[in-house]
Amino acid sequence: MNRRDALQLFGLASLAAVTPRTIASLTTEPPAVNATPKNPISLAQWSLHRRFGLCKPEERPAQVADPMDFAKFAKEEFGISRVEYVNSFYRPRIGEKTLAAELKKRADDLGVKSVLIMCDGEGIAGAADEKARAEFAENHVKWIELAKALGCHSIRVNAIGEGDASEQIKRCADGLTRLLARAKPYGINVIVENHGGLSSEGSWVVDLMKLVNDPACGTLPDFGNWRDANGVQHDPVKNVGLVVPYAKGVSAKSYDFDAAGNETTLDYPKIMEHVRNAKYTGAVGIEYEGKRLSEPDGIRATKKLLERLGCEA
Repeated sequence: MNRRDALQLFGLASLAAVTPRTIASLTTEPPAVNATPKNPISLAQWSLHRRFGLCKPEERPAQVADPMDFAKFAKEEFGISRVEYVNSFYRPRIGEKTLAAELKKRADDLGVKSVLIMCDGEGIAGAADEKARAEFAENHVKWIELAKALGCHSIRVNAIGEGDASEQIKRCADGLTRLLARAKPYGINVIVENHGGLSSEGSWVVDLMKLVNDPACGTLPDFGNWRDANGVQHDPVKNVGLVVPYAKGVSAKSYDFDAAGNETTLDYPKIMEHVRNAKYTGAVGIEYEGKRLSEPDGIRATKKLLERLGCEA
């Protein structure tokens, strides 16, 4: 109740009978609501790659799950209503006309939102040969079409190139620009993950974004993919901070957890601080890649940590 309503309510009563304390109780404003939005949590399909059979033979389960059930697992098993697909699981069916409609219906029936498709194995963005860069763009069109049909906002691609660093960045920019020309009619963004090679250097990715200079092109910062050619991890906190201003998606990579529920190899609080400071409001996708915990337990542990840090499923 505001001040005007309080005075109207007591207009016929003696104002002398209304104490200052009573007035204060009637005019107190509701408590302020935290203005910081909570990032929604999504589930990257790679978190269940062993369940779906894309793994070493010794890791393959006796019963391989159907990738078409991914949305069902996300919602019913983990309580997550957003999903990020991996194209490798659907490659055998990508030519089927019924794939998009069936996949979308399964998600829609569960109230699950499709966020993006992670695309691998479709050529080299920064190939030395111009024809190969054109093929890279063309090869992704089928995934752009599927992303559009599913209601995704982006496809994730790899910025891998040939030549020295200066040659690779120019060639990757050209390959991405060609791909963007194919994606724009569908309203689909093209986003780059730090996923090996020079793309696992934050400063190089930033330079690539500046060279492409297109609002439909962005990044998908992966918390953990900051390893050089020798496998040495280079400051994930710093590197995520560099690329997250360009983010149209975020990949919460996780490997293992301690008894308190903290990720043991990555400083999640500091990384998520960068995400917040960049005013990124999109989904944060769980991508569990550890082996000590089972895939389901690793997903749950990552979800619990993200919720503790201000995200919500």
